[in-house]
Amino acid sequence: MRAVVVREWTDPKDLTVDSLPVRDPVAGEVRVAVHAAGLNFADTLIVAGKYQEKPPFPFSPGMEAAGEIEAVGAGVTGLKEGDRVMALTGHGSFAERCVVQAQRVLKIPDSMGFADAAAFPVAYGTSHLALRHRGHLQAGETLLVHGAAGGVGLTAVQIGKVLGARVIGTARGAEKRAIAEANGAGETIDYSEEDIRSRVLELTGGKGANVIYDPVGGDVFDASLRCIAWEGRLLVIGFAAGRIPQAPANYLLLKNAAAVGVFWGAYMKNDPAVILSGFEELLGWYADGLLKPHISATFALEETPAAMAMLLGRKSTGKVVIETGLS
Repeated sequence: MRAVVVREWTDPKDLTVDSLPVRDPVAGEVRVAVHAAGLNFADTLIVAGKYQEKPPFPFSPGMEAAGEIEAVGAGVTGLKEGDRVMALTGHGSFAERCVVQAQRVLKIPDSMGFADAAAFPVAYGTSHLALRHRGHLQAGETLLVHGAAGGVGLTAVQIGKVLGARVIGTARGAEKRAIAEANGAGETIDYSEEDIRSRVLELTGGKGANVIYDPVGGDVFDASLRCIAWEGRLLVIGFAAGRIPQAPANYLLLKNAAAVGVFWGAYMKNDPAVILSGFEELLGWYADGLLKPHISATFALEETPAAMAMLLGRKSTGKVVIETGLS
């Protein structure tokens, strides 16, 4: 099968399409014919050996996939050949086929196309876990979302709106602010021109944000600590800015606030029921028209380096999707 193949740690720009063998699923697994795969920031790290998980060579990157089941291993129930599904692959989805543990595969609504399904698992799963399970976001609270036009940020904006929160988004430039507003942000802040702390306090009458969703880190995290509300929750999603920040404990003490880690991938190992119940709600919201992935670009397998360059250059909004060409 055709696949983006990593045979040694490499720069994303040097990735190439090669051939990998197709294997049959063993007990508890299914094989998916991949129509589309979502691109995530972690994919740029895993090919360079900079991610916490390092697959054995050779491997294909790609943490999420959408397609049709074409083979089912022994003991698998609830899934069959021909089912339209999305899959949490960890790696391996930038290929025409991937083999996945059955518990990581979910049937998708008839109304969901493969591109939407490929863009769905990681970003929406992360934001749902963060806001529902870790942040306990309540209707009427103020949610501050950093990187609000980005891959995970935009899903946090949408979910925050569904949950009844007042959503404030930070983004760079008028175009990205407009996208965040179109997806549910009531107000937006251009962090390249405005001071985040001052603007948040102004918008909230000095109270600050109850829940802060931060996939950026660095200076943005520092500003968040200074505009968090009493008993606020600062959700640590990632460090796209590059600098891993430190939290002065006195800030948390004085506001009775909490800095809460959100490592979505760890739940599949430690408590998968949390992830699976979250997707049940998310897919229901999608079927009801409450959620819609924003896909800013699609690329062919051979164009994966260009797709990663777009993501790393912060030229994309929402999600970027890789299509295999299978029909």
